[in-house]
Amino acid sequence: MREHDFDYLDNHPDTDPAGRRKSRRARFDDEPAPNRSGRLTLDERARLARLREDAYTEHAIPGGGDRWSTWDDAVRGPRPRPDWVVTELAAVDTELGVLKTGKEADVHLVRRELPDGSKGGLLAAKRYRSDEHRLFHRDAGYLEGRRVRRSREMRAMESRSAFGRNLIAEQWAAAEFTALSRLWTVGAPVPYPVQQHGTELLLEFLGDGEGIAAPRLAESRPGPDELTELWHQTVSAVELLAAEGLCHGDLSAYNLLVHKGRVVVIDLPQIVDVVANPAGGEFLARDVRNIAGWFRGKGLDPRLADEEVLVRDLREVAGLR
Repeated sequence: MREHDFDYLDNHPDTDPAGRRKSRRARFDDEPAPNRSGRLTLDERARLARLREDAYTEHAIPGGGDRWSTWDDAVRGPRPRPDWVVTELAAVDTELGVLKTGKEADVHLVRRELPDGSKGGLLAAKRYRSDEHRLFHRDAGYLEGRRVRRSREMRAMESRSAFGRNLIAEQWAAAEFTALSRLWTVGAPVPYPVQQHGTELLLEFLGDGEGIAAPRLAESRPGPDELTELWHQTVSAVELLAAEGLCHGDLSAYNLLVHKGRVVVIDLPQIVDVVANPAGGEFLARDVRNIAGWFRGKGLDPRLADEEVLVRDLREVAGLR
């Protein structure tokens, strides 16, 4: 089917491209009605078309894998890439389970490796939902300043149609991938972003070789000395973001991992440009309140976790008046 045939079918759902009226099969009484709400994005259409073609042309995936590597069609992470990144198109992805479920996305454990086992490793596959949820968590404030070029797509996003929600999911995935790529490049403590493919991000897996993920800061029980060290690492991380004119936007002890004694910042789809966003200063102050409150609650000296001093310093670093 040619690309312009999609436009014809969108406007003439009861006819084929030749103009002939399509016959409809009657549904059985217990058969659910099809869901025709919304439209697929262009990327999703292309993906489904590839799946249909692959159903006729692909051989069985070796080793019991779930899919071939999607590296060829993906937006790829920044260079220089770590040595462990598997870029060979002959690689196979195997699903190993769910690491985390969230309001906007789920994180799965995936192994990507060559069929002969000569190269491979574990990845975290973060998959944003779209149609399952009518609204994204507090997305109105975070999406301030993010726009798409086509007015039809903008209207769909504002109305939260199925098509619009899918666009929002892709936009959140792209925003997080872009933020991670930028922060990784400047040396921030974030997982390496391997690739973005539609609403899926493949990220560096932070954990051990057995697939046990690194704990969140909220799950850790640090002693006094370790608590102080983790606080200094956290402050360094938010200062580095501020130097880039950014803040996490939803920072908490649940969005920080402790991997091999090091703080790692995760979950960045809502990252805020504190200069461009009218509420940027408020997001920055809220990040500080959340994380400083957690550390004080664990016994950190309140004089060390002084919110007002830290907010003032971060605003200066970010260039906010």
